[in-house]
Amino acid sequence: MASIEKRENEQGTTYRVKVRLKGKPAQTATFERLTDARRWAQQTEAAIREGRHFAGTEARRTTLADVIDRFKREKLPSMNGKADRLRYLDFWSQSLGAYTLADVTPARINEAMHTLASTPSERTHKPRSAATLGQYRQALSRVLALCEREWELIEVSPMKRVSKPKLPGGRVRYLSDTEREALLAACKESNSADLYPAVILALTTGARQAEIMSATWAQVDLQRRVLILQKTKNGERRALPLAAPAIAVLQARVRRIDTDLIFPAKNPKNPIDLRTPWETALQRAGITDFHWHDLRHTAASYLAMSGASLAEIAEILGHKTLAMVKRYSHLSHDHVASVAERMAAKYFQG
Repeated sequence: MASIEKRENEQGTTYRVKVRLKGKPAQTATFERLTDARRWAQQTEAAIREGRHFAGTEARRTTLADVIDRFKREKLPSMNGKADRLRYLDFWSQSLGAYTLADVTPARINEAMHTLASTPSERTHKPRSAATLGQYRQALSRVLALCEREWELIEVSPMKRVSKPKLPGGRVRYLSDTEREALLAACKESNSADLYPAVILALTTGARQAEIMSATWAQVDLQRRVLILQKTKNGERRALPLAAPAIAVLQARVRRIDTDLIFPAKNPKNPIDLRTPWETALQRAGITDFHWHDLRHTAASYLAMSGASLAEIAEILGHKTLAMVKRYSHLSHDHVASVAERMAAKYFQG
């Protein structure tokens, strides 16, 4: 119940409101006008009964930097691609971290995204792509979704009113035969003994970089010739077929006794970072406009050109629908045409 106490002092008349509900901390506020006091009492009591008031209170005294630090402690250690995710989270800590959750509005998020889009990357000195901007947005979206659903710090995530960066329609960049030979030769000559086998796995399985870097020997089944992915982007378990080149590089690797990771860093708990040797290999091979993720596109393109159906490509890549693999459909035109010819020859002879 709410009570309003009228107080007289040298400054004039004020109204002190106290809202008390069983099992909840008392809430108080002071107003100069009785109508404001009554309105606040009604709104606060309703919010407490509906479970909204205390979330709002926490949002006004918890900063974005606080929840990002909590996310780093509680969630990040079990996620793939920690290095990139950490970079995205650090950006949000630096740009909006000082604001309370109540003040992290869609307008402020959009302003930070605009600044990010107009500022060249410190690493490449080039504008960030829409896909990269989307990764930054997704990193903050994950944190704020936890604040809403699990940590109960806010009622609604402001990210629901922040548009996703518009992605270009289906960029497909894959290695030509000449480029593939040049890249693999450069990888073999790399100072990193991990680069060539990692690239071979990416090209022959179509796995994402994070999936390969976090893979362990326990996931490898050489008898069945598969690599079992327990944690994938869409959350489902997936078995990747291992072709002969992949089997060969795995069999040639020397396993470390201090870790089960296939590609460990000096710290056995972490996977190796191949960014520098990868970029060096691209330069030596004379390959431009090509990213690690394009190895996945290359694998899919090779599958399409080898006669794999879109459903088969989707299964290998781990896509739930065919929409994501339709970009490769034009590469399998000859295969589709041959299927039609075989059908016609069987059923329409004479």
